[in-house]
Amino acid sequence: MDLSSQLHETAKRLPEKPAYHFMDQWSTYAELDGAITKFASGLESLGVKKGDHVGLILGNSPFFVIGMYGALRLGATVIPINPIYTPDEIGYILNNGDVKAIIALDLLVPLAEKMHNMLPKVEHYIICETPQGKESNLDITQLSVYPKLKKFTDVVATGELSYQGPDLQEDETAVILYTSGTTGKPKGAMLTHKNLYSNASDVGSYLRMNEEDRVITTLPMFHVFCMTVALNAPLLCGATILIDPKFSPKEIFRLGKEYRPTVFAGVPTMYNFLFQYPEGDPQDLQSLRLCISGGAAMPVALLKNFEKKFNVRISEGYGLSEASPVTCFNPLDRPRKPGSIGQSIVNVENKVVNELGEEVPVGTAGELIVRGPNVMKGYYKMPEETQAAIRDGWLYTGDIATMDEEGYFYIVDRKKDIVLVGGYNVYPREIEEVLYQHPDIVEAAVLGVPDPNLGEVVKSYVVSKNPDLTETDVLNYCSEHLAKYKIPSSVDFLEELPKNTTGKILRRALKEQVVSS
Repeated sequence: MDLSSQLHETAKRLPEKPAYHFMDQWSTYAELDGAITKFASGLESLGVKKGDHVGLILGNSPFFVIGMYGALRLGATVIPINPIYTPDEIGYILNNGDVKAIIALDLLVPLAEKMHNMLPKVEHYIICETPQGKESNLDITQLSVYPKLKKFTDVVATGELSYQGPDLQEDETAVILYTSGTTGKPKGAMLTHKNLYSNASDVGSYLRMNEEDRVITTLPMFHVFCMTVALNAPLLCGATILIDPKFSPKEIFRLGKEYRPTVFAGVPTMYNFLFQYPEGDPQDLQSLRLCISGGAAMPVALLKNFEKKFNVRISEGYGLSEASPVTCFNPLDRPRKPGSIGQSIVNVENKVVNELGEEVPVGTAGELIVRGPNVMKGYYKMPEETQAAIRDGWLYTGDIATMDEEGYFYIVDRKKDIVLVGGYNVYPREIEEVLYQHPDIVEAAVLGVPDPNLGEVVKSYVVSKNPDLTETDVLNYCSEHLAKYKIPSSVDFLEELPKNTTGKILRRALKEQVVSS
C-alpha cells in the first residue's frame, strides 16, 4: 500500500468526513481525493509521467497536500523545497534533483522569471494563486517564462475523475528530501513508498491516532517531521488536519478555542512561545489529548512547566530525514522520561554502537544507528555517501546517544557541528563556504550559540584582509546567498583563528571562548 492509494480508500469509506480545515473552510475526504485524482490526471496530460521529478515550493496549504498526493498518485517523485530558500539554494536542488515540473505560489513567479534560463530541465511551472499574488498586478504575459506557466486550478480542471494511476512498487522513490550536507552541498535522501507509508502507519498506531482526532498542522509541510507526523499519519487514520499557514501563538489558541483540536505537533521553540504568550488561555487548549515534540531536545523545565500549565502530556521523539523520519517516541502507555527521546517505535530498531559497529553496554555513549522499513534507499546520485551512511542494513545517524535498562534512548550530543536554529539543521560548513567566497575574507569559522527563543543561533568568526570590512557588510553578503535562518546573528573579527598543529581550525576553542566570555 502507498499513501495516495490509502487516502483513496479512506475517501471511499468516509466520503463526508472532513479531511482538512484551511482558512475557515472545510474539505471532505471525497473532495480532497477528487482534487488529487484530477490533479494527477492533469499532470499526466502535461507530459509528466511516472518516475519524473516534481518540485513543491509551497508553504502549508491545500495546494501542498493536493500537489504532493497528486504527484504520488501519478507515480512521480516529489521534491519538497523550503520557499524561503535563496535562488542559489533553490536552483541547486532543482538542478541536482532533475526536476521536470515545479508547483509554486504565484508570489514566486518573479523568481521563476529570474531563474528559468538556469533550469533547462524544468518544462512546467504550475502556479498556485493567492490573494497577495493577485494584488501584485504582475503581467505574467509579458514574462519570458510565460509559455511554461500553468495555473494550478487549470491543471485540476483539465483532469479526469476516472483517472487511474499506474501501479506503484513499494521500493520506488516517492520523495527526495534534501538535507544540508556537511560538505556544504545538500544531499537528497530518497524515501520510497514503503518508507513513507510504513513510518506514517507506525507513528499513527504508536500515537493512537484515529478518525476522531483533529491535528494542528502548523509545522512546515516541506519538513519531514510535519510530513509524517502531522500530515501523512493523520490522513492515513482518517483524522482531520487543521492547516495553519504560519505558526503564531495567537492563531494556535484561536484554533484551539474554535475547532477543539486533539493533537499538536511542534518543535521546542513553539512550545516556548505558547507557554510565554501572555494572552494564552489554557482553557483554549483543553481539548488536546497529546502534544508531540521533535526537531531538537526540549529543556526538561519547559516540558514540565508546559504540561502543568496546559494539563496535557508532551511525548518527545527522535527522527531524521533519512529514516522518514521517526525512530523513537516516548510511549503513551508506559512511564515517560523527561530528557529521553523514548523507545523504539514498532517495526524500528535502534541501538548504540562503538566505532567498530559493536553494541555498547547499557549507559555507555556511542553512535545511534537505526534499522527498519523506514530507512531510505540512499542519497540521490551520491553512492559513496550512501555507502558511508548505510552499512549492513543499518543507518548510521552520526548522533551520540545512550540507552538505559528499559530501552529508553538519550541523545547526549548532536552530529558534530550541527547548529539547530528553531528546529532547523544548519551546517557550519555551508555558511563557511559562503563566507570564504567574500573577496575580503581569508578565514572563517561558524558555530552555534545558545538563544532563548530559537534554541541556538549561528555565530561567525572571520579574518579579513580589509580593515574597513564591517559586520553589516558581512551580514548583507550572507543574506544574498543564505536562507534567513542560516544567516549569522553576529560576526566577530579576529586576527587569526585557533588551529591545531596540522592547521585545522579548532571550533572547540571558539566554543570555549564563548562559554568563558
